[in-house]
Amino acid sequence: MSAEWLRRLRRGGPAERPGGAQGPGPGPPPAALLYRRPKFLRGGGEESPRGGRAVRGTGPERALPWGSGYAEVINAEKSEFNEDQAACCQISIRRREPGLEEDEEWLILCSTQFLTGYYWALFDGHGGPEAAIIASNYLHYCIKQKLEEVVGGITEARPPMHLSGRCVCDSDPQFVEEKHIHAEDLVVGALENAFQECDEVIGQEMEATKQTGGCTALAALYFQGKLYVANAGDSRAILVLKDNVVPMSCEFTPETERQRIQHLAFLFPKLLDGEFTRFEFPRRLKGDDVGQKVLYRDYFMEGWGYKTVEKADLKYPLVHGHGKQVNVFDFALHDIKEDDVLIMGTDGLWDVLSNKEVAHVVRSFLAENRTDPHRFSELAKCLVCRARGKQSGHQWMLDDSHEASYDDISVFVIPLHNRDED
Repeated sequence: MSAEWLRRLRRGGPAERPGGAQGPGPGPPPAALLYRRPKFLRGGGEESPRGGRAVRGTGPERALPWGSGYAEVINAEKSEFNEDQAACCQISIRRREPGLEEDEEWLILCSTQFLTGYYWALFDGHGGPEAAIIASNYLHYCIKQKLEEVVGGITEARPPMHLSGRCVCDSDPQFVEEKHIHAEDLVVGALENAFQECDEVIGQEMEATKQTGGCTALAALYFQGKLYVANAGDSRAILVLKDNVVPMSCEFTPETERQRIQHLAFLFPKLLDGEFTRFEFPRRLKGDDVGQKVLYRDYFMEGWGYKTVEKADLKYPLVHGHGKQVNVFDFALHDIKEDDVLIMGTDGLWDVLSNKEVAHVVRSFLAENRTDPHRFSELAKCLVCRARGKQSGHQWMLDDSHEASYDDISVFVIPLHNRDED
């Protein structure tokens, strides 16, 4: 299922489906994607009323993998829509015998011909919700495809030099061993390739529908006894364990890339398309900053300066927490306790709460709600409520009287103790 296949499927072009079936012929230009909320949410695709910023979450009638919890809230009128998206599902990876044509019906009946993974992902749209919707529709398909391409190496203790198992050079196994290549490296590579391919799909779709914008992506995959967390952007995931907190992602912006991108924006301002500002600020600016002198820097600056904020500066910053990485957590090396969880959140959560503060909320809440069968769903709502704060006039404030998050906030709480095995 390549990027080209996904693109043609989305557009209704002559894509070949699995099994050799042909799709319909060329049709009219593709329409923009319809706005929706995550499919697993209660109430279907419609948006919650903006007034009061009501928190939405999963309920018992739509159980998520491992009994995970999810909750979200829309921004405080920063944009028309909630630009975050989420997805979660079970992924079945088909074992393949090189050169053999397998019987499709037999594969469906024979579960041993599949490896099982579990997937959760958050996407934060920038400049509109469209890119995040596309990513939430396609990334898990890209991951499945990339894992199936290397599944022959994943199932070996030491991946072979040639996927077919052929040994061209007697020293091939030694070369692989010297490079310290293991099965988990193939999973990491598959995730990186899936992110790249999904990014290409998004670019094609946005161009075809004449839309602009982008999105971050944070994905967690449990596969073969290990948890893989892949991140591109400024969302974040942490493991809250009994005795410590383990960051599973981080946000970073390479300095050289910052200056290169800002310089391009200076030379070719049309690239910004009216959606972004080329200036970098320590945080996303708000309406109250207009007219004030705040810290900033431009493409020619190593240091920082001050500038008077104009209304145009409130647009989304061109430089804002980019980068891609995959971290791995091996369950076999840890004694997982009942209240150990993975917390995934978009930047609306982390803008106002630190890792330490989130871990404190998690541990306190779970200790006080041990008998609640839906406590992970309720914990997700609790974290979203904590970051959203309470409305005070036209402001949203935290309990400590600091400003709360005005952004979209989305959170997964994934329990690790009673996980489903492959």
